[in-house]
Amino acid sequence: MELMEESSSPEIQEEANALIINVNENAEIQREANTSTQNEELHSEANASVENEDRDTQLVNDITKMLESSEPPLSPKHCIYRVPHDFRKLNEEAYTPQCISIGPFHHGDKRLETMEKLKVRYFKQFVKEATLNVKKLVSMIRDKEGDVRDCYAESIQLSSDDCVKLILMDASFIIMLFLIYEHEERRRGDDSLVLTPRMIVNIRKDMWLLENQLPFFVIKEIFDLAFASYSDYPSFAQLTFGFFSVYNTQEMSPDSNLEIIHFLDLLRTFFSPQSCTLPQRGNDIIGVKHLHSASKLHDAGVKFKVGVSKCLFNLKFENGVLEIPCLKLYNDTESLFRNLVAWEQCHNLVDAYVSDYISLLDFLIDIVKDVDLLVQKRILVHALGDSNAVTTLVNNLDTNVSHRYSNSIYCKLCKDLNTFYEDPRHIWKATLRRDYFSTPWITASTIAAITLLVLTLIQAVCSIISL
Repeated sequence: MELMEESSSPEIQEEANALIINVNENAEIQREANTSTQNEELHSEANASVENEDRDTQLVNDITKMLESSEPPLSPKHCIYRVPHDFRKLNEEAYTPQCISIGPFHHGDKRLETMEKLKVRYFKQFVKEATLNVKKLVSMIRDKEGDVRDCYAESIQLSSDDCVKLILMDASFIIMLFLIYEHEERRRGDDSLVLTPRMIVNIRKDMWLLENQLPFFVIKEIFDLAFASYSDYPSFAQLTFGFFSVYNTQEMSPDSNLEIIHFLDLLRTFFSPQSCTLPQRGNDIIGVKHLHSASKLHDAGVKFKVGVSKCLFNLKFENGVLEIPCLKLYNDTESLFRNLVAWEQCHNLVDAYVSDYISLLDFLIDIVKDVDLLVQKRILVHALGDSNAVTTLVNNLDTNVSHRYSNSIYCKLCKDLNTFYEDPRHIWKATLRRDYFSTPWITASTIAAITLLVLTLIQAVCSIISL
């Protein structure tokens, strides 16, 4: 047995050694496999990190490009705007030129190409009458190009040359239009410059659109440069006032120290109170506690009277009488008021006197009966067909209009009207006046009935006493 154990011991030892070697080899293989897996994971993580870095770099580059290509911040010089979408959707045509484009916003509109040919003819006449050549004009406009671009609330997508050409063509057309309108002899026998009254009306309508403006200063400077040596020419302000004189109801003078931003701004000035009598602004909102319509106020005893003030916005309420200047409504009135309101809402909401007036008018006119009352009192004069059209027009003008501050005079007027309306004594008086004393015949009948009642009472008393 001992011999057998001795003889088998080496074999067993060899097998054990082989087993140990095999185990070690497997462990080494496993370690190599684990190391390979770890390396692959590290490599994968490294690749993912590189990819993320590349993506982040690309995103940063995209954001940088976006910031570089973004619109510049609003400048204090901005005064010509695109009409806000919530306004435009209510009446697209009221804000869109139908005859001629002025400025860059509607430049290139194929509908308006016919008038571009007329601009060329007017420019030819302008060069003929001016005291300087085209090169000097181009040089002057080039110097002003940056200031003109700053007046628009969005970037002008035109090259420098195209922008200068646009300014020169549009400005020279406006100047010659005003000169021809002011002095017919300046046509100099050229029938191609003659415009029919209808064309002039259509052009004037397009020239008050908010999106269809050139800054006033550049047109004036071109005029002054071109006609500086002509002592017999009126100033450009005088020509402008003459062309838009139909809206100058307050008979403002062009010689006053009036700063004109563009033509729409001038029309707003024509309608607004003079600076010396400009009402203060307050945080109260017109009719915020509700203002009753004209017919309801009339039923409560308020008397309506057409005002004599030349300022359309000058409403007064004293001793139960509401005085309102005459408002004339025509087919183009909606477009004018919409653009005036849009101009205020975009540029100067703090001094929105036109928006205040429209808001107050919207409260007063609610139904057809309100329109009929104001027409009867000659406060409203219109050529819109019927009272329904007037009601719809006024009610839609105040849609989407913001009111941050309000005319303090209007706010007080609303409070006074509400106080008057809520006093039952005024309602009783109004009822008596309306039902029993509205006409001479009804008055006579009422007096007769009262007399008969008194006599009957006297007879009854006498009968009782004689018993």
